[in-house]
Amino acid sequence: MSKLKITLLVLLAGLAQGAAAAYPERPIRVIVPFAPGGNVDLTARAVTPGMAELLGRNIVVDNRGGAGGAVGAEIVATSAPDGYTLLVGSTGLLTIAPLVNSKLRYDPVRDFAAISLISNVPLLMLVNASYPAKTVKEFIAGAKSRGTELTMASSGNFSTGQLAGALFQTVTGVRMIHVPYKGASLAVLDLIGGRVDVMFDQFSSAVGHVRGGKVRALAVTASARSPQLPDVPTMREADVKGVEAGTFTAILAPAGTPRDIVARLNEAVDKTLRTRFVSDSFAGYGAETIGATPAVSKAFIRDEIAKWKKVMNAAGIKPQPQ
Repeated sequence: MSKLKITLLVLLAGLAQGAAAAYPERPIRVIVPFAPGGNVDLTARAVTPGMAELLGRNIVVDNRGGAGGAVGAEIVATSAPDGYTLLVGSTGLLTIAPLVNSKLRYDPVRDFAAISLISNVPLLMLVNASYPAKTVKEFIAGAKSRGTELTMASSGNFSTGQLAGALFQTVTGVRMIHVPYKGASLAVLDLIGGRVDVMFDQFSSAVGHVRGGKVRALAVTASARSPQLPDVPTMREADVKGVEAGTFTAILAPAGTPRDIVARLNEAVDKTLRTRFVSDSFAGYGAETIGATPAVSKAFIRDEIAKWKKVMNAAGIKPQPQ
């Protein structure tokens, strides 16, 4: 390599380091690929004020819904990798969509630089309030002794609830007929009415029905019990190991974003998540804060894709026709 090329490389490296050190010099846009008011939107609006204060720049939340979140994800994937356009994504967008939609124009691992995991909302295994089984063990025993398969409701095909139910069946050997609905609220109504047997629903939307006595929670698909429902055991405590699932959120930048910028953003997210105000905000709708290094976050997303691919194959869940 000539001395001129070496000199140019040194100069370019110095410029890149200088740009990263000065970051951020203008407002940052965080794209939420869903409509306002949902869990992902609430997540973004909970963490961005703290991040903005730590970074010394305004952060604007930009809702860009469409195609199940793919529109917003594509905007970030194709944006300049300079740290000024970020994405708050979730389970469906980052780990399920790549498995069921062959026409996605982004790859959640290749096209993004993971900054941090933010939060996770676990699921509750629910039955009707008058259902004979009071525990997961009793549910499994009853299901296996029946001459017909149980019915399992979910908020829709390829939802986290459906896949969590499929994982439960794979681990326990129980067989259930999936009944997809157009939204969790309709599914819960039929569960309350006894028209379906069981449902795996997000903690945030199910906790009110549990507290009201309309449904019974047999277990939570988290690593620890929730302070909001301390009497509900985890799946592991119910002797069903390996059934941990939920809706996680993560913040990402376009692939190629300088490491120094990613590290600074990660630090801002981590400090924000450790504040009492933010942790209390998440706890209000059943979410637990996570926080992780960029490397751990990327590995988590990659592992989740592999996990759900295995579950779908075992359950015979086919990708949607294009």
